[in-house]
Amino acid sequence: MQPRNMSMSGVVDLAAVKAAGEAKAKAEQARAQAARQGGGGAVPPSALVVDVDEAGFERDILQRSTEVPVVIDFWAEWCEPCKQLGPLLERLAAEYNGRFVLAKIDVDANQMLTQQFGVQGIPAVFAVVAGQPLPLFQGAAPEAQIRQTLDELIRVGEERFGLTGITVDADAAGAAAAPVHPAGPYDALLEAAARALDANDLGGAVQAYKNVLVDDPGNTEAKLGLAQAELLSRVQGMDPQAVRKSAADDPADVPAQLAAADLDLVGGHVEDAFGRLVDTVSRTAGDDRDAARLRLLELFEVIGPDDPRVTKARAALARVLF
Repeated sequence: MQPRNMSMSGVVDLAAVKAAGEAKAKAEQARAQAARQGGGGAVPPSALVVDVDEAGFERDILQRSTEVPVVIDFWAEWCEPCKQLGPLLERLAAEYNGRFVLAKIDVDANQMLTQQFGVQGIPAVFAVVAGQPLPLFQGAAPEAQIRQTLDELIRVGEERFGLTGITVDADAAGAAAAPVHPAGPYDALLEAAARALDANDLGGAVQAYKNVLVDDPGNTEAKLGLAQAELLSRVQGMDPQAVRKSAADDPADVPAQLAAADLDLVGGHVEDAFGRLVDTVSRTAGDDRDAARLRLLELFEVIGPDDPRVTKARAALARVLF
């Protein structure tokens, strides 16, 4: 397949649209939130190239793109040009040292993402900047052309969205092999949080789980408990009949849809809750859309990332986002 440039002018055009200012503001908010939660620090060199599937798309591409441009390489094992381009992109990711992150997507294993990006042939290279998808080029392009494209992408990311890249710690090469959850005296805190939750002391439970997450942001049990406690706090005192009536009467009332989704989940109607929020994301924009998307991600935490209903809803969310 001959290289076919998909035009970096698309990057500039998209970056110049009215949504650019909003996307930049949201990127700044996301970076601030990550910093408060202990994220946004230095990463090992191994984090510059990641394999991404549909389940990890939200975390590894959309969320990451609020910190640094994410370049996406659509490839397949049977594709000979991919075998030339892939190693080149990986080498450049290391050379650029945190100014962009490379996400590799196997088209055979992730056909839904392939369709959503409109990939017509591989290798195909796209980018996501502050949540905005951008076509870059198709085919095994020359290295000089790729460097020029990457330089322009990085310039747009910095000037339009305030993305200055991520810090790479060369001494942290073995960090990926470290335990996901560092050892710590969390048993007593988790037990206290669970007792507070059982006693309906939701404020106490929320604070106890947050205390664990301050030192161990990846603690799965604390993340799940916090999501549950916050959900119960939101529905406490609600009038279910009034909430459902408001949501039914006005589908454009985003707070009503969020409240109804919470009630759906608490009532065990998981797919209804997810479907309601995906629909809300699909027909809204700006802050309303972001609120619905973030609430959906919170409800994913309540159910757990391995649940097939979460996987299905993540794919549906990706479809409406693009």
